[in-house]
Amino acid sequence: MQRESAETLGLRSLAYLVGDNDLLAGFLAATGAGPAELRARAADPAFLGAVLDFILQEDERVVALAAALGVAPTEVMLARQTLPGGQQQHWT
Repeated sequence: MQRESAETLGLRSLAYLVGDNDLLAGFLAATGAGPAELRARAADPAFLGAVLDFILQEDERVVALAAALGVAPTEVMLARQTLPGGQQQHWT
């Protein structure tokens, strides 16, 4: 996945998260971010990676997000791997 596509999916995921009060509350509680920070960091690829990390913590979140955005669930993981901090570790 190209970086620009990953950032776009991350931004769309942030918009999805903001549209769901329960998910948003969970994200804010987990990250310590505030509503103003969401706007300020929306263009930050590392922050978008944190959004995807939160979504990827639960399979049902991934499936719901993918359905809402019209993408395959695997696209969410690919986007996360492309953004800063998402590279898979190889321990060999």
